[in-house]
Amino acid sequence: MDMKRVFSTERSRIRASYLLKFESLILFGVVVYLLLAPFISDVSVPAALSAEIVFGTLAGIGLWFSARAFDKKRSFGRAPAVLANLIALGVSYYMITGKLYLVGIPLAFLAGATLISSALGYSE
Repeated sequence: MDMKRVFSTERSRIRASYLLKFESLILFGVVVYLLLAPFISDVSVPAALSAEIVFGTLAGIGLWFSARAFDKKRSFGRAPAVLANLIALGVSYYMITGKLYLVGIPLAFLAGATLISSALGYSE
C-alpha cells in the first residue's frame, strides 16, 4: 500500500469529513440520552445536566459545520476540528486512567484518526 496515497490531501479531507460527521452524530446521540436521563433516573444536579446538554449540542453543531467546511474545501473547519479532537484525546486519557476502557480506548482511536485526517486534509 502506497503511504503517499493513503495520506494524500484529498483522501485526508474526505476521511476528515466523514469522521467529523460521525463524531457529531455520536454527540447528538449523547444529547438525546441526556434529555431522556431525567425520565430514567434521578438527576441530582439539574443545572449541570442542562449545561452538558447545551455544550453537547453546540459541540455537535460545531463538528458538523467543520465537516461541511471540509466538504466545501474551505480552511475554516480545520482548526476547530483539530482542537476538538485534541480535547477528545485528553478526555479519553482521563477515561482510560479511570479504568473506563470500553469508552476511553475507542474514543482515543477515533479522536486520533480524526485529528490526523483533519490536520492533513487541507493545504494552502
